[in-house]
Amino acid sequence: MRIGFGYDVHALALGRSLALGGIIIPYKYGLEGHSDADVMIHALMDSLLGAAALRDIGYHFDDADKRYKDIDSKILLKHVLSLIEKAGYRFVNCDITLVAQRPKIAPYIPQMRAAIAEALNTDISQISIKATTEEHMGFTGRSEGMKCYAVSLIE
Repeated sequence: MRIGFGYDVHALALGRSLALGGIIIPYKYGLEGHSDADVMIHALMDSLLGAAALRDIGYHFDDADKRYKDIDSKILLKHVLSLIEKAGYRFVNCDITLVAQRPKIAPYIPQMRAAIAEALNTDISQISIKATTEEHMGFTGRSEGMKCYAVSLIE
């Protein structure tokens, strides 16, 4: 068994859809980034790649590569799954924590868990998603961006 840790951060921006956990959440801001900037899936991918010692998402998906411009991060997650499977591992479970002042994501967690489970070809019970604020402190507390932590287990 191997454990991987992932972290990602993106600034909030007008004129973008808010992709979180593989779904689009209605909100006045989205996340700035080359792909859809899904901070949750990006942290998850880094945790999976780290667990298998396969470097990081920047190594596999160069942000200067036009193929990844505005791409749905679930497509990238499926590719990461194929990389860890090719290396001889299988996904076991993950625990993801989003740090954001707004919007409240609790109503969307079941949909996010389902979207991630589908992308990883696993049962929804293997996907844990939580959210917290930073009590109006720092860039996340001022609603300037979001960050996410993820831990994954592979075997």
